[in-house]
Amino acid sequence: MEFLSRARIVAPPGWSRWLVPPAALSVHLAIGQVYAWSVFKPPLEGALRLSGTQSALPFQIGIVMLGLSAAFGGTTVERNGPRWAMFVSAACFCSGFLVSALGVAVSQYWLVVLGYGVIGGVGLGIGYISPVSTLIKWFPDRPGMATGIAIMGFGGGALIASPWSAAMLEGFGKDTSGIAATFLVHGLVYAVFMTIGVLLVRVPADDWRPPGSVASAEPVAVVNVSARNAIRTPQFWCLWIVLCFNVTAGIGILEKAAPMIRDFFAGSSAPVSAGAAAGFVALLSLANMLGRFVWSSTSDIIGRKNVYRVYLGVGALFYLAIALLGNTSQLLFTVCAMAVLSFYGGGFATIPAYLKDLFGSYQVGAIHGRLLTAWSLAGVLGPLIINAVADAQKAAGRSGPELYTASFSIVIVLLVIAFVANELVRPVHPRHHEPVAAP
Repeated sequence: MEFLSRARIVAPPGWSRWLVPPAALSVHLAIGQVYAWSVFKPPLEGALRLSGTQSALPFQIGIVMLGLSAAFGGTTVERNGPRWAMFVSAACFCSGFLVSALGVAVSQYWLVVLGYGVIGGVGLGIGYISPVSTLIKWFPDRPGMATGIAIMGFGGGALIASPWSAAMLEGFGKDTSGIAATFLVHGLVYAVFMTIGVLLVRVPADDWRPPGSVASAEPVAVVNVSARNAIRTPQFWCLWIVLCFNVTAGIGILEKAAPMIRDFFAGSSAPVSAGAAAGFVALLSLANMLGRFVWSSTSDIIGRKNVYRVYLGVGALFYLAIALLGNTSQLLFTVCAMAVLSFYGGGFATIPAYLKDLFGSYQVGAIHGRLLTAWSLAGVLGPLIINAVADAQKAAGRSGPELYTASFSIVIVLLVIAFVANELVRPVHPRHHEPVAAP
């Protein structure tokens, strides 16, 4: 389609680069809905008689497909341009909701897994990587800010989706017809919203420069490592472990956030209502979103390794506080969970800069795509640990915080392992560097 070709979206002279961030946000705020999946878990479990582990499957598959499509689709995205990528993302993500609506309507849960997880997951991955690279091209003078804008939008998607989804479920009902109607509305509304990004996005001309810049001001990379060589280094795999286990820690809470807070305080004098639980999910989304901007900016000051020491070391302490004291105070539980989610979001926003520090800018996008396979595993691992242990504890007759004590202990161990992996990161050996081109 000529409308989607790269040639048709090169910005004309005088085009304002500040029109591109809204295009990126229209896509990332939409696909960030994935972080509000926990709002659908209790209705699906009741309507289709699913366990917690089963109801997590569409989310898990979606994250797996996100990582795989980002890792293996990056070259195609770069070749075809951001408008093509945003269009494919919108088509897959929104049609995934429509297939899911059909699946719930006919009580065929495998269609929900196929629609939301597989088809929608491809939309997640393609949409995640498309505006990030485009924003960096438009803002070479402010790459951290540009990346933060897009990735913050992805983290904040549930801030809108969580209360909106909860309100629709209350209005349409939580039986199969109500859930199907909610999925249908999601697919149609997001299609319109994401189309704004498709129409608005532009790429800069080859000779474009940001206002006030000069060629000599461009930074010169000291280290350049190809994607092929990067995956052969211990640094890549140390960061793979760091990202995987940091994501596991955050996504485990996020995927089960609404039922988790209700379980923790079910036997207290102030139980948490379904509406308040949806509000809690929105707060976690806010922490996730702000953490992506605040912590990645902090890393420019204190360094990447130091900020990951905070994510992993302090994150383990917050998990310990939830496990030991979480049911004593809703405020304590909320603050600790928000801190963990801010570290989760910050980890995503900081990892591209960490990769650039180690491997240079030569093929950092391709290296980042390969590293996102860690997200795919974490998308399965985090929810599996939390849900499988909770289901086993419930079958053993336990309730409340006891459902989560063992799984939180496992996550704390994983964070400690990731902390050690981060400590092992050293500069890349020169034998992996690309040869310097002759002047």
